[in-house]
Amino acid sequence: MYLYGASGHCKVIIDSIESSTNKIIEGVFDDNNELKSILNIPIYNFKQFDKKNIKELIISVGDNKVRKQIAESVTANYVSVIHSNAVVSKYAFIDKGTSIMASAVVNASAKIGKHCIINTGAVVEHDCVLDDFVHISPNASLAGNVKIGEGSHIGIGAQIIQGITIGKWVTIGAGTVVIRDVPDSTLFVGNPAREIKK
Repeated sequence: MYLYGASGHCKVIIDSIESSTNKIIEGVFDDNNELKSILNIPIYNFKQFDKKNIKELIISVGDNKVRKQIAESVTANYVSVIHSNAVVSKYAFIDKGTSIMASAVVNASAKIGKHCIINTGAVVEHDCVLDDFVHISPNASLAGNVKIGEGSHIGIGAQIIQGITIGKWVTIGAGTVVIRDVPDSTLFVGNPAREIKK
């Protein structure tokens, strides 16, 4: 198994993999040639690497746009990782490339798209639908039947009430309380949430 992106987020994914599987992480890819290892795992230049040796890959980059760029440019067998301390309903659907961190909760009939991040202590309640490349930050909470569009980032500690729809490529600021639908490509902050930027 290999990871792509030697960042702080990569360290959390390494911890999740080691907590939940017996798989060996053979290396991490990064464009910074000065980096040699991360948590004692060797770092390689992807362009110079023999791709046929890559059996499984996880994109370990927190930035949603960069994660999408890598996923669209690198053909691989993408796999998901779920920390052993996460609580994921057997009735939830988790698509490939998604990472679910320690103490996160994903409840029944939730549907999580490709290459999403459900970060530490986040809650995704029943019947939520997250499109691809979404990031739910630590301790953020989505009540039931919330829909999150592609590439949107829900900030740390944010709260979204039931039945809300968040558009594509939206940023919800830290601690924001969302009680109304949010359109595409906007930045919302505050309690209650208000738009401050398109």
